[in-house]
Amino acid sequence: MRRWLLPEHIEDILPDGARTVERLRRTLLDLFEVHGFEIVQPPLLEYTESLLSGTGRDLDLATFRLVDRLSGRQLGVRADHTPQVARIDAHLLNREGVTRLAYCGSVLHTLPAGMTTTREPIQIGAELYGHAGLEADLEVLRLMSRALAAAGLERLHLDIGHPRIYRALTEGAGLGAEEAETLFHAVQQKDAPAVLAMGAALGEERAEAIARLTRLNGDAAVLDEARKALPKNPAIARALDELARLAREVAAPGIEVSFDLAELGGFNYESGVVFAAFAPASPDALARGGRYDEVGRSFGRARPATGFTMDLRRIASLVGATPRPPAVLAPCVEDPALDEEVARLRAAGEIVIADLSGHDDARAELGCDRILQSNEGRWSVVPLKGN
Repeated sequence: MRRWLLPEHIEDILPDGARTVERLRRTLLDLFEVHGFEIVQPPLLEYTESLLSGTGRDLDLATFRLVDRLSGRQLGVRADHTPQVARIDAHLLNREGVTRLAYCGSVLHTLPAGMTTTREPIQIGAELYGHAGLEADLEVLRLMSRALAAAGLERLHLDIGHPRIYRALTEGAGLGAEEAETLFHAVQQKDAPAVLAMGAALGEERAEAIARLTRLNGDAAVLDEARKALPKNPAIARALDELARLAREVAAPGIEVSFDLAELGGFNYESGVVFAAFAPASPDALARGGRYDEVGRSFGRARPATGFTMDLRRIASLVGATPRPPAVLAPCVEDPALDEEVARLRAAGEIVIADLSGHDDARAELGCDRILQSNEGRWSVVPLKGN
């Protein structure tokens, strides 16, 4: 028999898993809506000059490309919703003041983020535009925590960083684009020797200060250590103050907070606080977010922006499959009274399945534990024999 194979790290979602993903999607979008976030649906593909505007090379490398047969121009399949939502805020809505937007849809990556991760995450997230204060970061951070709790994850570990510390240390270093990218990834990977190896380009003192970032991670004591270990700089002091305030205000039962000053964000477009959420059963982040004030600049409006995103597939794998609700079997007969009772049951939320097979052994596969039965012309639900 011929085997139908899917590309590596691409997979189907079967009924039990799909039921869980859809339940999560509805739950989380409803949660976002009651917090004032409006849902948008960006297209799956765009011209690459729009799709990748204002983003870093990491997102460029993650993006699949193809040629549009209508225009002859290059298209990209989205690898992340954030640039698209920023375009909608800046170019289409063009509102003044605070705008809250939410989204849900598949994205596609050229390579998986890890050995066991999919190249087609189902991204769901929320973005807040138009407010530069820490209150906006706190709002989206709390919403992310509530979303994960609503999904069924009661214990969370939040890891928070602040790329402005790294930017303050590298400001005026005069690195070329290639050197800047090498340094960025060395810090992200906590590779202190690689950072120190760039001492000739950075200056030994600056290289040593940046290398210290790779070791500054842990609980609240890290912030005090950073104040002593890093150069005296107003931007660094302000960033450390913001991290301390976020940790105090996001504290809640079931939430543990740590800091990672070498965390610079996912696609290298983050400009302020960044954060990630972990659960005890998952070594990989379940959700990521942060501030990215510069993404909208290429669309004509560099609006303050902060938000988060999460992968429904990964969350669904942790919370477990949603059991199929038991169904009612309806005989396949022509009877207006039967049709009326079926419509009533479905309106009340019951699953009613027409018995097309007529075979008892097929009924269990349909998940039916009851059947509609006629008694003197009146249809009622009774237990299915054998249950």
